[in-house]
Amino acid sequence: MPAVAESPLLPLVGSPEEVRTRLGRSKARRVIVLPVADEDAGRAGQMAQTLSSVIALIGAAWEAHDEQLLRTVVNAVVPKAPPSPNLIKEAAMTANARKAVLQGADWLTAAQLAEVAGLSASNPSTQPNKWKRLKQIFAIDLNGVDYFPGYGLDPETGYRPRKSLTQVLKVFGDDKDGWGLAYWFLGANSFLGGRRPQDVLLTDPSAVVAAAQDEMSAVEHA
Repeated sequence: MPAVAESPLLPLVGSPEEVRTRLGRSKARRVIVLPVADEDAGRAGQMAQTLSSVIALIGAAWEAHDEQLLRTVVNAVVPKAPPSPNLIKEAAMTANARKAVLQGADWLTAAQLAEVAGLSASNPSTQPNKWKRLKQIFAIDLNGVDYFPGYGLDPETGYRPRKSLTQVLKVFGDDKDGWGLAYWFLGANSFLGGRRPQDVLLTDPSAVVAAAQDEMSAVEHA
């Protein structure tokens, strides 16, 4: 088996904005982009280093025409068995649910949110990310990019997060992630007479807060 030279690959790890800036200074002729949902910077860095080593091994196998080495690398990263029918069905259901979320409301990137809210154009993600961190608004992650719900913004306050949305997020705490919240706001809610929370939020926000409290109360007593 040929010796594998030290990888010349220098993986770029960070937010899409950070990586985009660093790519602008790169002299590489080709790049490989792999979005991940993991928010732990250290773990993401370890993943990038591992992938860099795997790519180096594949490159070495190709250059040496070493079929056995290539097969070994491929087998190491391919699942040991095909996914079960239940997993395939679950994946399809998740895909359909996410498609419904995306089609059921307006979703804005941090830059788009900053534009409608009249925020700083030099670093548009700063304030939206701060709102998200303070749980004043939530976002769904799609291919490594955060998208914020348009129904969570109040035109009367300059498209800042609705106070009622912040109250709902406080009720749920860490019980739901971004996609979980999006599903809840989209779904018909029996407490609201079958109406969708994202619609009622605009007309009767206190009822939506009460619906969230009712759901959490049911969970606590389950």
